[in-house]
Amino acid sequence: MTQLTRDDVLKAVSHADDVTIARIIASGATIAELAEAQAWLANDEPLMNAGRPLATGRTRELVDILTELEPAEDDEPSPPIAPQE
Repeated sequence: MTQLTRDDVLKAVSHADDVTIARIIASGATIAELAEAQAWLANDEPLMNAGRPLATGRTRELVDILTELEPAEDDEPSPPIAPQE
């Protein structure tokens, strides 16, 4: 299996910055492992219901890297502050 290229990563994760792309490539992962990591992030319940073990190895590393790209639920924008009179 061939390792990921920059183009492979950009096709799969178009909003990734250069550092994240480099981290994904440096993981030594394959296209299949990146696709599996994305499947885990998209919805892990069907994979677990199908009896799949939790992601491990390079796939787990990719899940961790890709999770950093997702906005946290508590990172909601603050309401605008009304000017004081």
